[in-house]
Amino acid sequence: MNNIMEYKGYIGSVEFSESDELFYGKVQGVRSLISYEGSTAAELVADFHGAVDDYLTLCEEEGTKPEIAYKGSLNVRFKNRDTHRRAAVYAMTHDQSLNSFIESAVEEKLAAVAR
Repeated sequence: MNNIMEYKGYIGSVEFSESDELFYGKVQGVRSLISYEGSTAAELVADFHGAVDDYLTLCEEEGTKPEIAYKGSLNVRFKNRDTHRRAAVYAMTHDQSLNSFIESAVEEKLAAVAR
């Protein structure tokens, strides 16, 4: 099951409340709370699209710039200091920045799971 939706560059979660018999979710990767719900999958998708459209309209009316999810900046925390040190040493010895090493490692992993 795919638990995300995408619309106009925004990613939305998909959750289900058994007690309320309701699908619901929120836009991920932004500080603003943009939520939606529906009794059916079709209603959920329609409300998600409507919520994003409403957010973009509100930003335009207020003259504010809409938040962009996943801008390319990420603060990574390692559970193990040694992993951080080893990654930094690897990057330095391969004439890379730590950022470019992490980016290439993530790209390799994503390419492997896409196969």
